[in-house]
Amino acid sequence: MKHVDAFSDGACSGNPGPGGWGAILRFGKHEKELSGGESDTTNNRMELTAVISALSALKEPCEVTMTTDSKYICDSVNLGWVYGWKKKNWIKSDKKPALNVDLWEQLLELLAIHKVTFVWIKGHNGHPENERCDRLAVEMRDKFSQST
Repeated sequence: MKHVDAFSDGACSGNPGPGGWGAILRFGKHEKELSGGESDTTNNRMELTAVISALSALKEPCEVTMTTDSKYICDSVNLGWVYGWKKKNWIKSDKKPALNVDLWEQLLELLAIHKVTFVWIKGHNGHPENERCDRLAVEMRDKFSQST
């Protein structure tokens, strides 16, 4: 399997509100930037969309190190929460429904294809790729806030 380094971030004004996401894929010397947004969304949806978009852009199964500042994603996958939610028909341990089920289902399909290691980093802390992803996400958030 090819090894790909991926980086992602999401941004939102209001929660819900206009949002954007950014991602970077790196394979050897090659890099690809991805970004998008929505006019009415949440920060967690943008974080998930960034990861899903990055993994969806891969043309074959890969080993991926996904670096993100989203504890929501890292903990949900690394601590196995998302697998428990799915097993319990998307009900969390507090008996409340899991949020963003549509996106979690997409992510789980991609995790079945790619071998992904999630690495959490502190956001807005000088990590070069995280800062780039943040700029992409904010740029898209601002674009979508102007379109409303």
